[in-house]
Amino acid sequence: MAIQIKTLEQLKVMRRAGLVVADIHQQIRSAIKPGMTTSALDAIAAACIKRNGATPNFLNYHGFPATICVSVNEEIVHGIPSNRVINDGDLVSIDCGAIVDGWHGDAAFSIGVGTVDPQDQKMMDVCEESMWRGIAAGHLGARLTDISFAIESYIDSQGKYGILQEYGGHGIGTEMHQEPHVLNFGKRGNGPELIVGMALAIEPMITRGTHKTKVLGDDWTVISQDKSRGAHFEHTFALLPDGKPFVLTAPDGGREKLGELGVAVSDQLA
Repeated sequence: MAIQIKTLEQLKVMRRAGLVVADIHQQIRSAIKPGMTTSALDAIAAACIKRNGATPNFLNYHGFPATICVSVNEEIVHGIPSNRVINDGDLVSIDCGAIVDGWHGDAAFSIGVGTVDPQDQKMMDVCEESMWRGIAAGHLGARLTDISFAIESYIDSQGKYGILQEYGGHGIGTEMHQEPHVLNFGKRGNGPELIVGMALAIEPMITRGTHKTKVLGDDWTVISQDKSRGAHFEHTFALLPDGKPFVLTAPDGGREKLGELGVAVSDQLA
């Protein structure tokens, strides 16, 4: 399947979807605390999507029963919201998306609740920074696996973490998951050349132990085989007609974080 190339006008609609996702993230970050259920977080996201006049893209996706994925501790991705209570010290990953006028936004973050283990915090920081390193490597004219190499290299430089092999980033546009698949590991210089109009969701997933995973009996929730805790971060970015990147799901378009890495962000979606 060919990679979908977007016009500037289409990317402007994707930016609107991305801002809905950013709003969801902000609402959940503000609300999450020990004693809440994971389904309460799902309700916050559903209300936020409705308030913004958008549509959830996770709900009923291949039968997924909720608006967002909420994964706790050894659950890395695709956790189903439920009456599970979030406890002090839990590590919670939130993945969510929204559709505006047929175009998708998708982003994820991990957060420690209450008193956080310093090693859990370090893992989350490493995972998030690796995402930004990957986005920074996704410049015009680069190859797809330059992103993969940047993510893996940074993670490996920070300690011994398991990088999930079966799951990765993806193209995004009129569907949530499109070509190409974006690995979070690999050699640089391979895959398609990155050109104007591409939109990619970059999402590293790591654990404090093994990279090996298994899917629970609900056919969705992915956990680490050794029950080590995991982290998951994701942003959607695009290459604009001026040749510069723009992070569609970041409130500031990625200016602060990419600026720290020496990458200038496009003003075409400002």
